[in-house]
Parts: sequence; C-alpha cells; structure tokens
Amino acid sequence: MTTYEQKNAGSIAQFYRYMDECKPALKAQYQQLLAQDLSRQQWGGCFQRNVLTVLEQAYDGALAHLKTLPFDSAATPVNQGLSELTRQALTAFDGLIDDFLTVVVDLHRTSCALSNFPDEHKPDRTYVNEVKREISGLWQNFALNVNAHFLECG
Repeated sequence: MTTYEQKNAGSIAQFYRYMDECKPALKAQYQQLLAQDLSRQQWGGCFQRNVLTVLEQAYDGALAHLKTLPFDSAATPVNQGLSELTRQALTAFDGLIDDFLTVVVDLHRTSCALSNFPDEHKPDRTYVNEVKREISGLWQNFALNVNAHFLECG
C-alpha cells in the first residue's frame, strides 16, 4: 500500500469512527427539538421539520469533520466525476436514514403529547415518503459537497 493510500485509509477510518459516535446523538437531538416544539405548541409538521433539521446538522457536521482529515486524492481514481474517496466516505451513512426514521416514527407513536394530532402521532406512508424526498435533496447536496472536497484536495 502506498503512502497516500495509507493516509487516505486512515482518514476514512477516522471518519467512520466519527460517524459511529454521532449516530446515537441524532435521537437525542431529535427528542430535544420535539420537546421544544411541544412546549411551544408547534406540533404541526414537527416530524418533517425536526427530521430535516437533525439530518442537515448531521451532514454539515460530517462535512466539516471530513475537511479536517488529511487526504491525498491526487492518485485516487475518479469515475464519471465521482472520486473513489467519496464512495468510501458515503458508505459510512449506509442504513442511517432508515434507522433514524424508524426511531423517530416510533417516538411519535408512543408520544402521549402527540396523540391528539393524528398526522404527527402516527405519520403515514405518504408523509414519511414526503420527508424522505426532502432528505434525498439534503443527501444530494451533501454528497456533491463531499465529492467536490475530494476532487479539490489532490
């Protein structure tokens, strides 16, 4: 393994550790935002609003952390504009959205405070899919920013 490959592998491993440490905090962040909404009686759209807020913050934090790690992409393969490092970094998020949404939907379904608001208490498939479409926009922007970073750090 070359020096740049070792450096990149070490940085990818650090990024994976960072993401593993961040994942449990997402639920706590969501619970805090939901509690704030409920205390302000802002329950309408709270599922959508808070899911997007938590994930946007998670993506921003992940990108900022990624930019602190030493990478050398000069000899890293680029296929159809996608750096191999981008592909490696993005796999740290595999399953994150589904796991997070499962936790959040369960939280809503068990919330007594939301029981008087059926759309929020038991988000239906249409509502969840609408949120997933918005998440895909956040993800796309994040992935493009990660790729741009790797293409520039050569």
